[in-house]
Amino acid sequence: MSSSRRLCTRLGLLVVLLAPLAACGSGDGGSTRVGATATRTPEFSVSSTFSLPTLPTVGATAAPAPGKGATPRPSERPLQGRTIVLDPGHNGGNAGDPAAINRQVDAGGFRKACDTAGAETGAVGGAGTTSYPEHAFTFDVATRMAAILRSRGATVVLTRGDDTGVGPCIDRRAAIGNTAGPGGAPADVALSIHADGGPASGRGFHVLRPGALPGRNDAILADSRSLSQEVHAAMLRVNQPPASYIGTDGYDVRTDLGGLNLSTVPKVFVECANMRNKTDAARLVDPVFRQQLAVALSDGLGDYLFGR
Repeated sequence: MSSSRRLCTRLGLLVVLLAPLAACGSGDGGSTRVGATATRTPEFSVSSTFSLPTLPTVGATAAPAPGKGATPRPSERPLQGRTIVLDPGHNGGNAGDPAAINRQVDAGGFRKACDTAGAETGAVGGAGTTSYPEHAFTFDVATRMAAILRSRGATVVLTRGDDTGVGPCIDRRAAIGNTAGPGGAPADVALSIHADGGPASGRGFHVLRPGALPGRNDAILADSRSLSQEVHAAMLRVNQPPASYIGTDGYDVRTDLGGLNLSTVPKVFVECANMRNKTDAARLVDPVFRQQLAVALSDGLGDYLFGR
């Protein structure tokens, strides 16, 4: 036995504490130590001030709200294999082409206009400011949501790819959800994003789910109800109150909306706020609030899909 190995044997734990095990002839070249208390400089560390990466955003530099919604690590993709359709209401070119958007299309057993121009806020921020249109709001939130949901593994399909076109019509918006899945299968879920143009005295959000149309939408009624509850809970998480002027406690059941009537996938509309109400309007024009909405609604869709 060499003198160095005798030394290791005699000194035992003390040597282990004071020198690398390799000095005692371990032969593996490793850095594993038994019972060591000596410190060494780590290769990396995570401090208490570590911040999760900022979510991709459109039209704002605001970071997402802490907690739910932060971009996950690559191994955390709970929506892998899911197809989600986001339907940002209206479009930027609708108002300039009344002939196109007034064209009558099937709305689920009756005829209705292809689309509308949507609502808008009044001037927000004092003299000289302009209004904020619903089509811009809905496209902004949908784009933010798409980035979040894709980071969680979902395949996300938007019913429109820009905010300058016309349409698509309400029947086409529903058809996109019905065939967005692999091989033309239905999507797993669809959400239509809107902001209402209600009376100026009323504020808050409401979630619209399909009413019964026997023989047409029986298969999605129960799931759409569950979806409405998750979207409702998501809106409460951003401290947006239920609507005070329409529906009941932030819910409404509709059979006059082609986007719901023609859907073969679970689907709801969310009217995120009342654009005619000054308090609501001030929130909608704030990119920080829009990011919070996108995170919360993405969480709501994930909560609905979990375990299904």
